[in-house]
Amino acid sequence: QVQLVESGEGLVQPGGSLRLSCAASGLNVDSYAIGWFRQAPGKAREGVSFLDRAVGRTYYADAVKGRFTISKNNAENTVHLQMNSLKPEDTAIYYCAAGRRVRDYSVPAEYDYWGQGKQVTVSS
Repeated sequence: QVQLVESGEGLVQPGGSLRLSCAASGLNVDSYAIGWFRQAPGKAREGVSFLDRAVGRTYYADAVKGRFTISKNNAENTVHLQMNSLKPEDTAIYYCAAGRRVRDYSVPAEYDYWGQGKQVTVSS
């Protein structure tokens, strides 16, 4: 049975940093494309950052480029999302997702498995 479990601190002040982790079981993160998505209240789920399955290329949404970094720890079968210079508009529920054959990284329907989500609040 595949499980993706997000973890990390949930509250940070504007300008602060936070690292989310996505621990996988039942699949090997090295064999799947991994995406981080977020969903704010009243808004559609949007793609944030992606890690390509084949060669490990990374992709970022324009809104987070230069502030967020996605990385993978194969030994721990975990994917991390380091978030720096956080802004109030980054407040959302963050989800990790894994897809075996992802053609468009930013499309949620391309992914096969999802975590339960982790609330991140950026507020003073």
